[in-house]
Amino acid sequence: MTETLREDLTALVGSRICHDLISPLGAIGNGLELLQLSGLPQGPEWALIAESVENASARIRFFRIAYGAADSASVVRGAELRAVLRAMFHGGRVRLDWLPDDQPRAEAKLAFLVLQCLETALPYGGRITVEDGHKGRRIRAEAERIVLDEPLWARLSERSGTTPLRPAQVQFGLLGDLIRSSHRRISVELAASSITVTI
Repeated sequence: MTETLREDLTALVGSRICHDLISPLGAIGNGLELLQLSGLPQGPEWALIAESVENASARIRFFRIAYGAADSASVVRGAELRAVLRAMFHGGRVRLDWLPDDQPRAEAKLAFLVLQCLETALPYGGRITVEDGHKGRRIRAEAERIVLDEPLWARLSERSGTTPLRPAQVQFGLLGDLIRSSHRRISVELAASSITVTI
């Protein structure tokens, strides 16, 4: 199997999983709304279930862009991107400022994978800013305490990393492969209180 075919199949599997999961989650959400309209007494368990469904739906919508197939001709509207990101980061320790508007799906996929990579460095919270400039897209994470795993970040520019990946780090492997297969350049600047990624 060629490397390109493997990458395409990986993205298609991601799209398929997200597609198959989002429908039952939507059905659960609709069921909760109907139960609320029925007038039944609602305890704290209602809010817990509703919040869990909302969080799961937000993650699947995020994963669908980050891990799914990215047709070069398709575009993700800015309103959809902001809605997905707002739901994904709402109530968390990381604050996100997303400035770009409508995006080709392939560009949104790259950015979402970078966001996931940066999240691993911000376990205590922080701020991520995404903006476009004349040198490319700049995604910067800032925090008082940043956890730096330099070999992990080195995978993005190396042909093959020597550090084995754990499931929670798969975004680093996928991003590195995507950068190389699309013949893009990536610059990563690591500092004590910030990480800046330019694509």
